[in-house]
Amino acid sequence: MGEKKTLVLGASDNPARYSYLVIHRLRSHGHPVAAIGKHQTMVADVFVETAKKPFNDIDTVTLYLNPVHQKEYYDYILSLHPKRIIFNPGAENDELAKLAINKDILAQEACTLVLLSTGQY
Repeated sequence: MGEKKTLVLGASDNPARYSYLVIHRLRSHGHPVAAIGKHQTMVADVFVETAKKPFNDIDTVTLYLNPVHQKEYYDYILSLHPKRIIFNPGAENDELAKLAINKDILAQEACTLVLLSTGQY
């Protein structure tokens, strides 16, 4: 499968959150990770940013924000030109999915943790 640089949007340092688990799981699978959350913090060996940084070579954006909180990130996400956006449970968003598809970005409703554990990432 190879390394897929992934942006975790909605990252948290709360171990009870899926975004926290996914950063650890992505790193254990050898994927480079960028992360944006509400607070600057560290999760595993990943620094969580609060600003919309112009990351390069993002393969996948995995969303842990509800659709209302995604709106402010639409232009930012599309500007990164990822190959795909994963809408995790609770983050499903037809509006952003349509915008992505119009830019030839795969919009996938799935659970990143499940994709990783089943070798489909």
